[in-house]
Amino acid sequence: MRVRFAGSGDAFGSGGRWQTCIHLSGQEQVLLVDCGATSLVALKAQGLDPNAVGAVAVTHLHGDHFGGLPFLILDGQFSRRTAPLQVAGPPGIRARLAETMETLFPGSSQARRRFPVQVTELATDGQPAALGAATVRGWQVEHPCGAPPLALRVDLDGVSFAYSGDTQWTAALAEAADGADLFAVEAYTFDRPVRYHLDYQTLCAHLGQITAQRIVLTHMSPGMLTRLANADVPAAYDGMVLDL
Repeated sequence: MRVRFAGSGDAFGSGGRWQTCIHLSGQEQVLLVDCGATSLVALKAQGLDPNAVGAVAVTHLHGDHFGGLPFLILDGQFSRRTAPLQVAGPPGIRARLAETMETLFPGSSQARRRFPVQVTELATDGQPAALGAATVRGWQVEHPCGAPPLALRVDLDGVSFAYSGDTQWTAALAEAADGADLFAVEAYTFDRPVRYHLDYQTLCAHLGQITAQRIVLTHMSPGMLTRLANADVPAAYDGMVLDL
């Protein structure tokens, strides 16, 4: 599996980064983990074909993790996509996606397309769900967004990728990352607690509970970006590629 951080930023474009969009490509499937509002631009700027994306797994229903889905769908519609697009996310994603499409582009949620958009609502206790060639599991974390937020784990081609989503520390993160080949984890600040987010020092205090083979930081605020030299865990950047 090749992991590309097409977008590694927070909600506000700190450091000039695009919002969360993690591009996973395996032998059998291309999949996005989260699709923030800037994701379509990020993909095209990096030469990644949006129509090659077969599935999107969403951690939670905030715009910087979910808001790019209407644009991805409409881009497929106007570029004559025919391959199905599968979407998986927290309970409530089906209704929220339709509402968001109607808010941004009235009438778009009911438009006829050459390709189906198939939406799966994930369990919140780690039960697996098929997403094309991948298996996706979600664990509920702590980040209010009008629907249960999830940490996700994607298994594809014999490789496991885990992602914290946005959350304060919870034992669900250790469960999601257990034995994963790569764990991408929020480090929103360096040492300043922000409710419902994870800071680097708190993460470090729990590193002994995380058994992933590799860890990379993401979703960083301006303050965290200025402290990367003080961090022992590597940080993602837009366009970063890791082969697992």
